[in-house]
Amino acid sequence: DECSGCHDDSCASHSAHGSASNDELLAKQALESRMSRIGRKILVLSGKGGVGKSTVAANLATSLALSGKKVGLLDIDIHGPSIPQLFNLTGQKAQLGDEEHTIRPVEFSPNLKVMSIGFLLPNQDDAVIWRGPLKMGIIRQFLKDVEWGDLDYLIVDSPPGTGDEPLSIVQLLPNPDGAVIVTTPQQLSIDDVKKCINFAKKVNLKVLGVVENMSGFVCPDCGSKIDIFSKGGGEKMAAEMSVPYLGSIPIDKNIVDACENGKPYLQEFAGSGAALAFNDIIKKLEDTATASVIVTEEDVKPTEKGAPKLGTRIAIPVAGGNLSAHFGHCESFSLIDVDMEKKEIIGTVSLPSPDHQPGLLPAWLHEHGADLIITGGMGSHALDLFAQNGIEVCMGAPVDKPEAIVKSYLAGTLTFGDNACDH
Repeated sequence: DECSGCHDDSCASHSAHGSASNDELLAKQALESRMSRIGRKILVLSGKGGVGKSTVAANLATSLALSGKKVGLLDIDIHGPSIPQLFNLTGQKAQLGDEEHTIRPVEFSPNLKVMSIGFLLPNQDDAVIWRGPLKMGIIRQFLKDVEWGDLDYLIVDSPPGTGDEPLSIVQLLPNPDGAVIVTTPQQLSIDDVKKCINFAKKVNLKVLGVVENMSGFVCPDCGSKIDIFSKGGGEKMAAEMSVPYLGSIPIDKNIVDACENGKPYLQEFAGSGAALAFNDIIKKLEDTATASVIVTEEDVKPTEKGAPKLGTRIAIPVAGGNLSAHFGHCESFSLIDVDMEKKEIIGTVSLPSPDHQPGLLPAWLHEHGADLIITGGMGSHALDLFAQNGIEVCMGAPVDKPEAIVKSYLAGTLTFGDNACDH
């Protein structure tokens, strides 16, 4: 640990940790370090049980893995884990990891790693009778102690409702990208999904979209469609709640058979109507990763009137891929454009830091359109120069990925300590 030999009480790291114990601090750092190696983190939620949420989560993970992405699938349903059954992994046991006090996830395929409490129980029929703190503890372990490695996606299958498990994962998971919410068309399910969407809004979790499962039954013999659970409730509700609608998945007997046999549906029935619907939904989800306007280096070259930009531009000094705690010693700057009203990132570019010259960086960032800089700290003279160039400064930010820092800033959850390098 870089801070282990430091006794500078003015350091932002000391003050930001406050009264937290050293063990708590080390655990938090270990969790954040583990999660920093994962690209997108998506939760799959539902307001009511029995809507096929785990099936959606399993097939979402499968589709991404089949497309070549490195994927982790985390089942945090403590009382009724379904993921082992859906992948024919029932009876599998998690093994000790290569690192001390770690767990190795079960590998379903070269691109898909799976973790569930079902892999930790002595007997698959054992009942887990736990209250909230124990649930939060095991979810923390799943994030901190499982050797996920480098992943493009982590898909989290959460139990239905808005109780301990969904709240714990939102509190523990650093900067989740958002939630996919699964419903069925009938009003009883729709009413509970509205509560789930309101839960997401209250905890600043972005709703990536609503999926309507079991949306009609197509007869395999005559091809006619029967709307067993009514029709279009999920799409109408999504419009009313102002969240994206990702699509509908029809009832298919093969989905049931695939679940019973522990074979992912999309892997076994890739050409079916339901599989095409799944893939269309997944394409929309993947598009959300690239929907932002990507600004090129050419776009941010200085002009007489200042750099062209989109929205508010936040500058992050970067070293080793993370925020540089010591301003002026960075390798590059991430310039991230944000829509402050929508609380969204709309563009980003990385520029190499210019050769260090006293007083240069504030003017250089001003020329490139920066409105705000978030950093670990800077000297008092630099603060004056940033003020003269009309750039707001936020100091004492934690070391993390630039986009993760900006997402926390937009969500109002970014914590600041003292100036890390006041000299």
